[in-house]
Amino acid sequence: MGKTAALRTSGRFGVRQIAIIGMLSAISIILGLSGFGFIPLPTAKATIMQIPVIIGAILDGPLVGAMIGLLFGLFSIVQSLTTPNILSFAFINPLVSVLPRVLIGITAYYAYKLTWGRHEGLRIGISAIVGSLTNTFGVLTMIYLLYAAQFAAARGIGLDAAAKVIYGVALVNGIPEAIIAMAICVPVIMAIKKRYKN
Repeated sequence: MGKTAALRTSGRFGVRQIAIIGMLSAISIILGLSGFGFIPLPTAKATIMQIPVIIGAILDGPLVGAMIGLLFGLFSIVQSLTTPNILSFAFINPLVSVLPRVLIGITAYYAYKLTWGRHEGLRIGISAIVGSLTNTFGVLTMIYLLYAAQFAAARGIGLDAAAKVIYGVALVNGIPEAIIAMAICVPVIMAIKKRYKN
């Protein structure tokens, strides 16, 4: 077993892993603070802040991905406290803002590892889609489970319509986000892997 593989399975972080966690977490935070982490669409804004989590998970394993996701989630809490919006009441809860972001790294890594075939681009693409959808559906599912009534009140809709609206947002946002994540992750990760080999 190589040194990198051993670090992935031992639960310990080497210098490179710590550097990657710091660098990719900083990228997520910069994307969020600058507004570049959100791409305007006709009906909503698609986020790309999950992409550093996916990249870290595929390159260096689920623990690295989970740590980047943890920092992404903690940043979401801070952002909800400092620049609140109508859904900040939900994002202050770590079950909404942190847990799904930690799971991005885990689901993306195992989607990559469990995808059969030699086509590296396909494996990365599937992993990026899975990780991105984990973020979208994970966050919105937790909002529905924990805050359906508050969400309905904030949106001015009936409680019976909350699930339809929440999962409508998940589809409208989730599909473009997954496509964007795939389009960015595939060339970036393949370029980094090629550099590793060289």
